Amino acid sequence: MSSTPKRSSSSIARLRALSHRYRLQLILALRVTISALSALALAELMHLKLPLWAVLTSLIVTQMSLGRSIKVASDYLMGTLAGVAYGGALAILIPHDSQWALFAVLALAIAPLAFIAAFKTNFNVLPITAIIVLLVPSMQHVSPMTSALDRVLEVVVGGMVGFVVSFLVFPSRAHALTTDAAADTLELIAAALTRLLEHHCGGEPADIRQINAEIATFLLRLNATGAEAEHERAARLTSGPDTGPLLRTLLRLRHDIVILGRAVGCDLPEPVQARLTPPMQKIAPAVDRFLRSSGAALRGRTHPPPLTEIEQAFAAHSAAFDAVRRDGLIRGTSSETAERFFALGFALDQMHEHLGEVHRVVGEWARE
Repeated sequence: MSSTPKRSSSSIARLRALSHRYRLQLILALRVTISALSALALAELMHLKLPLWAVLTSLIVTQMSLGRSIKVASDYLMGTLAGVAYGGALAILIPHDSQWALFAVLALAIAPLAFIAAFKTNFNVLPITAIIVLLVPSMQHVSPMTSALDRVLEVVVGGMVGFVVSFLVFPSRAHALTTDAAADTLELIAAALTRLLEHHCGGEPADIRQINAEIATFLLRLNATGAEAEHERAARLTSGPDTGPLLRTLLRLRHDIVILGRAVGCDLPEPVQARLTPPMQKIAPAVDRFLRSSGAALRGRTHPPPLTEIEQAFAAHSAAFDAVRRDGLIRGTSSETAERFFALGFALDQMHEHLGEVHRVVGEWARE
């Protein structure tokens, strides 16, 4: 008897965990559903000829973030207006009463617009719009001008509904998504640095190719959300800071990881290894704590952690590195070993500088 309530509570807990994990996807599904139903209701209320197109437009415009909805809506409206103008002009100026004439006009409509869309993927709607403007009049027995105006009205209705629903129903701001993506990237870079330095200090070899691929994937997502956040700033829908410095700083950290991946693991002479290993073992946990705390500060829009531990760890390594050079301990080694030794020192110096930039940009994102 008592096992049934336990199973029920366990199922409820799993559902809650799944709903929290896929919260953004569930919200998007809800917004898309509301947008489609609202567009259909408004199109029927206005007696539009093709309510289907208003519904499809609302689905296309309703995106994960408000910034992406702005970009898609503006591109879709511009593409529709251009396609309507070109397709309507062909339909009016070139008679196409016969089947062969219709084929010829359709080819003239599709070819140049498809060529343009091949260069600008956000204008994929161009040839589709021209086709509808050309073919709908013969199917519904209306003039090309009426078909063109109906097409514009349907897209305006669908786009307006999609944008309003994105704005009102659990709106997701791209700035918030950007901070989450940046925090995830900082945590990934922290883990990557720890694995690389542990490998250099005698630990298990790190899969450098996988590390670089994972960071590249995270940066692609970050760049996409950052571009959407800039659309929000341009439309004055948010007062958040410029995303450019944050994205550039994380890209520099990624370059540091790439250089480190090429430098770690070299066979250094025993005296060199003995001097550099202790300070290097202090860098990894210091950077890990700093980057993870910076990610948490980004999510909470709070001030970044202090740089005290970072400065001490890198100062100790720099002193040991200079001592190795001054004492000539790297002389007599192979050229490959010497190159990787200096590349390792350069990469850590660059990372030290870029961690200071992380501190600065996270401070810019902190709420006053």
